[in-house]
Amino acid sequence: MSSHILNSILLASADAERLRDWYARAFDVAPNDDGFLELGPVAVLVDGRDDVPAAAADPYRVILNLDVPDAQAAARRLDEAGVEWVAPLEKRADGWFGTFRDPDGNVLQIIQMDAEYYSSRGADDPHRPRPFSGFSADDIPAARAFYADVMGLRVTEEHGMLTLHLGGGAGVLVYPKPNHEPATFTVLNFPVPDIDAAVAELASKGVELLRYDGMPQDDAGVMRGQGPPIAWFTDPAGNVLSVLQED
Repeated sequence: MSSHILNSILLASADAERLRDWYARAFDVAPNDDGFLELGPVAVLVDGRDDVPAAAADPYRVILNLDVPDAQAAARRLDEAGVEWVAPLEKRADGWFGTFRDPDGNVLQIIQMDAEYYSSRGADDPHRPRPFSGFSADDIPAARAFYADVMGLRVTEEHGMLTLHLGGGAGVLVYPKPNHEPATFTVLNFPVPDIDAAVAELASKGVELLRYDGMPQDDAGVMRGQGPPIAWFTDPAGNVLSVLQED
């Protein structure tokens, strides 16, 4: 597997604001703080350029495929946005497909694959709700500040609970509990490419590493020689976390 990760696509436009607004309405997604439209693992950045024509010169060279949970509902929303259909939504062998143009003439497809398609390939339906784990905290604002500012995670809040957005689309729920008691085990592990650099960065942010009796930890608090190098610390609620360096 390649170590390179495709995480975004830049869509150039002579009128970026108009095109970005159209995508936001058509797909019911608001740009994030950096202006990206988060359409699953790969985000789209609509950016203005003065060296591109008003209409796509070769719209079939790159086609954006959007996997949707309900193709009929998506098609209705696109109709409301006034799209030009190149190939209206239709049922094919493995699912539903529809091809259309955005206001700049770029070609996109909505696709809803059948459950049998994923099953036959031993794959998971990307729209099937995923299991997730969670743990409690006694101070949600403090937890949010720690995980966002110290750990650098994207954190969202809804109904007084936090979701920590991890890599690969995984999420962890942090919920309030007045009589919270920290677990005696590690609740969350953060793989890092360089544990010494990670530990130094945590220390620079005021995080103290835990020391355990009988554990062969070095002066920085890192245990080596018994599996991957690892170091432990706690969040503001006392939950135990770790950074570990994988080979």
